[in-house]
Amino acid sequence: MSASTVSTTPVTDGGESPAVTAAQRAARRRVALVWAGRIGLAVLVIGGWQAFTTWGLVDPFFFGQPSGIWQRLIDLFEHGTQFGSFYENIWTTIQEALVGFVVGSLTGVVLGIALGQSRYLSDVLGPYIKMVNAIPRIVLGSIFIVAFGIGVTPKILLAAVLVFFIVFFNAFQGVREVDRNVLANVRVLGASQTQIIRHVVLPSALTWIIASLHSAFGFAIVGALVGEVLGAQSGLGLVIKTAQNNFDPNGVFATMLVIAVIVLGAEWLIGKLEHRLLSWRPPSASETNVL
Repeated sequence: MSASTVSTTPVTDGGESPAVTAAQRAARRRVALVWAGRIGLAVLVIGGWQAFTTWGLVDPFFFGQPSGIWQRLIDLFEHGTQFGSFYENIWTTIQEALVGFVVGSLTGVVLGIALGQSRYLSDVLGPYIKMVNAIPRIVLGSIFIVAFGIGVTPKILLAAVLVFFIVFFNAFQGVREVDRNVLANVRVLGASQTQIIRHVVLPSALTWIIASLHSAFGFAIVGALVGEVLGAQSGLGLVIKTAQNNFDPNGVFATMLVIAVIVLGAEWLIGKLEHRLLSWRPPSASETNVL
């Protein structure tokens, strides 16, 4: 028998098997089809919107017009608003949402892990957390503005409250889902409570926490915008409110477009963070098909 082993699997010029090449080609084809569908849907919606308003089937006075929205967006960036530069208003909203997102996320993770591990704390604080969660957010926004004025503080607090409950309940449930046999084994091996939280509880709950962050930043933006609509000196919420009062639907939609871009950018960054923090976890079947 020859000492050398000859591969029976044919390979391409690049050194890859036909099966691998076919799989890569199928993946590229799927990506192209998905993007074609996305672009086609956007063209259909925007083109139909433009056509209906041009033909008079939809009144542009109430619903705006894509061409008018684009022109209004350019005007906002070039000439700003009556509350200052449009860039300054964008930064004000991002700052409020970002700080509220960080504060709400950290608080939610800490309390979620603490209450998830301690049944006593859960029984004591649980009813109060549910009580605060039942209060309409717009009422909390009004209370914050009365207490702290129309600066950035009430917007940050409102954004933090909206983020807190999303992250808290996911972190709490994530801790409760930790395998009890694993916890018992690490305790038998002499692990301290800090080591258990760091090496067992937090990694197990991290999937739940990261999943909540995807929607949490959107709620942080909502909290900042609601606070600005209730009372502010600058911000995208104030720009929307002013455009509404002036019967300017193009201004409303143009600002909403900027908000959508901000949220999509944050979603992309959170996705990168998720990939980095959960790189140890084998991907699920649903995740392997996500673009």
